[in-house]
Amino acid sequence: MATLQELVDYCDQRTRRTVFKDAPAAFNGLQIANNGRVTKIGAAVDSGVAPFQKAVAAGIDFLIVHHGMYWDMPRPITGPTYDRVTTLIQANCALYSNHLPLDAHPELGNNALLARQLSLAPTRPFLVRDGEAIGWIAEHKETRAELKARLGKLYPRVIAIEFGSERPAAVAFCSGSGNSALPELPREGVDTLVTGELREEWFSFAQEQKLNLYLCGHYATEVHGVKALAAELSAKFGLPWEFIATENPL
Repeated sequence: MATLQELVDYCDQRTRRTVFKDAPAAFNGLQIANNGRVTKIGAAVDSGVAPFQKAVAAGIDFLIVHHGMYWDMPRPITGPTYDRVTTLIQANCALYSNHLPLDAHPELGNNALLARQLSLAPTRPFLVRDGEAIGWIAEHKETRAELKARLGKLYPRVIAIEFGSERPAAVAFCSGSGNSALPELPREGVDTLVTGELREEWFSFAQEQKLNLYLCGHYATEVHGVKALAAELSAKFGLPWEFIATENPL
């Protein structure tokens, strides 16, 4: 039987967790412990009472999430926060969060996997922050219509904003929120971005800068990393794993 510490150490090292500077109040890594033993691994995009309850019902005692519990700490352990914490602790379920490191990873990361699911090879770093690339750029040889069609088969909702080239030479990938990625595109000489969501004001920017933007959903573009990490842990430690879906349309 694998120990909690073994899994945490593996996740920390594999994702290079300590290298990345995340949001000021984010806390990557083990957020809630259990009794030290793990029998089943879970993966989910978000922290929340509902996904925690689903994980507990599935017998999971080590849950990996992309969006952890802590973004605005300190906060009192009351209300929904109390419900989240007690759901996990009463069921002996540990919680491990991994945000930017699991966007950036060249093999397990959301952005590399977004490219590979389109049969594209991520070859150039994108969105470099403090010396570490969060996103990736891949060469592209098809038309934007073919790119849009491929995305439409993978995601239930794709919003296409098309002012760029009809045959983009490269595609940039930024899972989740792409707001920080837009100003980087002209500087990188790339006019096409696949991302999750954007603020409204970027429409005019896309018009003026002649960009192609494909918005596939924040949640939908960030299921890949947690699944990949959980699957790798499962193979490494001989444990079952399960993805906890929450039907988030955003």
